[in-house]
Amino acid sequence: MSSVKRDEAKYGTDKSASNRWIGFTRYGIRIMDSSFVLYLGRQTLETALILAAPILLTCMIVGVLVTLLQAVTSIRDMTLTIVPKLLAVGFVILICAGWMLEAILGFTSEIFGHIQNIGH
Repeated sequence: MSSVKRDEAKYGTDKSASNRWIGFTRYGIRIMDSSFVLYLGRQTLETALILAAPILLTCMIVGVLVTLLQAVTSIRDMTLTIVPKLLAVGFVILICAGWMLEAILGFTSEIFGHIQNIGH
């Protein structure tokens, strides 16, 4: 069984952290174990990558298109590369802002649920 499947089996795949047991007990105090820390780290990196992907892909695609346009027309103006990227990124942020906000709020509520479980 892969480590991802083991983590999902151990911590669950649902986003509600209220019913999960976190870590182990030492002197009656809940402590996070190393596998849970790795789970949180992986979730954090996955969330960051998913949120950054639309913006990064837009920059890459627009950059390649503008570079091809510059190569074909022999225009070497630096503002020609920056302005289309800024406009495209602004448009993508406008389109994806609701989804990005929903994803980051879900991740934040999951983290606060884990903090609450450890604290009590």
